[in-house]
Amino acid sequence: MTDVAVIIPARYQSSRYPAKPLAPLVGATGLAKSLVRRSWECATAIADPASVWIATDDDRIADAVRAFGGQVVMTAESCANGTERCADAITRLGINPKVVVNLQGDAPLTPGHVVTALVEALGNMPDVAMTTPAIRCARSTYAHLVEDQAHGRVGGTTVVFGANRRALYFSKRVIPHLPPEAAAQPFPPVHLHLGVYAYRPDALRRYVATGPSELEQLEGLEQLRFLAGGIPVGVVPFDPIGWDAIELNNPTDVGPIEAILKARGIE
Repeated sequence: MTDVAVIIPARYQSSRYPAKPLAPLVGATGLAKSLVRRSWECATAIADPASVWIATDDDRIADAVRAFGGQVVMTAESCANGTERCADAITRLGINPKVVVNLQGDAPLTPGHVVTALVEALGNMPDVAMTTPAIRCARSTYAHLVEDQAHGRVGGTTVVFGANRRALYFSKRVIPHLPPEAAAQPFPPVHLHLGVYAYRPDALRRYVATGPSELEQLEGLEQLRFLAGGIPVGVVPFDPIGWDAIELNNPTDVGPIEAILKARGIE
């Protein structure tokens, strides 16, 4: 993880979960830590803390980050999503690393080896703008996604990709559609997309210059701007990781995430 900058975008306003970065999550010892702190701890477990920044436009988040010793870069309120915020952050920091990692601030269960694998894969895929992970769902993860969908909640994101490991599509719906026999498998053929990306800095500049796409706005998925613009996205597939890497998208996700923190012995 040398010459890599890790940016954790964090915004206060959210239609589904206002003030989400400051939401407390209780770990194995009964200690409550904010979502943004747990995301920062996830990043600093694999990267030098000096190369990790929380990118925000909100003083409440900035104050909370500084209180636990994290670095903050204040970004523009006009940033439409985390990728734009990462682009703004490296410009304001005046840095030009070989790789910029966007570790979404709502994914505190992201395994460290996933991030390092993305950085390595980017070096081996010169035609792609970025790399991002796809984790084969265990039945419990698949059930969580389907339950959210059935109740009209926007849960995790799924991804489909080709044999060349280039993304075909990302969706907040569960894709692909599975017949009952496939859904009943211990590991249904659905891949969960975790909110982490490894970009080349030039890809971030191209992203901002391209401007929003209709698909991106309809799905609410920033990565679709690349696909809509014909820019290849590399997918790094992983086998199930041993726990449900649930993102904090809705208040109902707090309980399942806390249960995983406790089961894994995370403070």
